[in-house]
Amino acid sequence: MAVPIAYARSLERVVRLCEAGGDSRNLRVRLLDELRMATGFDAYAFLFTDPETAVGYSPVADVPCLPELPKMTRLKYLTALDRWTALDGVALLSDLPDPSRNLLWRELLRDYGVRDIASLVFKDRFGCWGFLDLYRYDRAFSAAEAAYLTRLTAPVSTALRRSQARTFVVRPSHAPRPGPLVLLLSPDLLVLAQTPETYTCLSLLVPPEHGRPAVPASAYNVAAQLLAVEAGVDAHPPRSRVHLADGLWLTLSAARISDAAPPARRRAIAVTIEETSPTERLAVFARAFALSPREGDLLGHLARGGDNRTVACRMSLSELTVQDHLKSIFAKTSTNTRGMLLARALGA
Repeated sequence: MAVPIAYARSLERVVRLCEAGGDSRNLRVRLLDELRMATGFDAYAFLFTDPETAVGYSPVADVPCLPELPKMTRLKYLTALDRWTALDGVALLSDLPDPSRNLLWRELLRDYGVRDIASLVFKDRFGCWGFLDLYRYDRAFSAAEAAYLTRLTAPVSTALRRSQARTFVVRPSHAPRPGPLVLLLSPDLLVLAQTPETYTCLSLLVPPEHGRPAVPASAYNVAAQLLAVEAGVDAHPPRSRVHLADGLWLTLSAARISDAAPPARRRAIAVTIEETSPTERLAVFARAFALSPREGDLLGHLARGGDNRTVACRMSLSELTVQDHLKSIFAKTSTNTRGMLLARALGA
């Protein structure tokens, strides 16, 4: 096992990886390689999350029970203990007086030989950007390893947020816009039906391994959040805004199919996928670029049109104050004109 100085050196490497950035998938893969050298683990699930709803999407994962992924996702969201939405830093399954209180472990992972789980959440004052579960079969995580993992959550949170900020680019004028896509799931999150373009879209979110079908993991997550809301485990809406490609952001939402016949819990779940609205896109943009609440408000007014005087009047500010806020926004978003700023924020 690594000694404290090795942890310090590993943390330095983590910080360098975070500062180097990169696309969201490669960043997570490189971070996982470093964590594996520092602590060692047997399986993992590393997800991005919508910064407001904390609903996961686009996982990078190697889990022990892939054929049971729908069940695993459902139990993950229904497990109230050490849930990432209420977690601050790192939690260990082995720290619980009674590990069987963890629904996911008791109902599934124990049967696959998982002995301990280190659960990490990556969040800052701008939102929740992801969570990571590390699984071990042979031994528990130590207190020193938990302390090491806790220290890396801050730089990783910033790196995940910045990787999302880099996805806000101007979309090509000829780029196709997807129509509403629908995936129908059973109450146990098994795929019942889907519209023709849905498979292609979900394949881009989680690229399948060669020769294997696409796994609609992002759809499982938003549907599982619906189950969590219904069970009173979490109050965040079953919705997630995700970046697909080339500046295109999509919103996944889950709802029960309206049918008076069966009880609500037995009704099928429809996951809809459509292009994120300008308002919702602006909200993620403001969080990803670490805009202050006032700067985010100003950005919304700019998107509705009007010169500085008009915006100043709407916000009950002086024109000089509006100009100062605008300069700060330009600096944070690496833009220098209002047109460039709105083109990136709105994707067009």
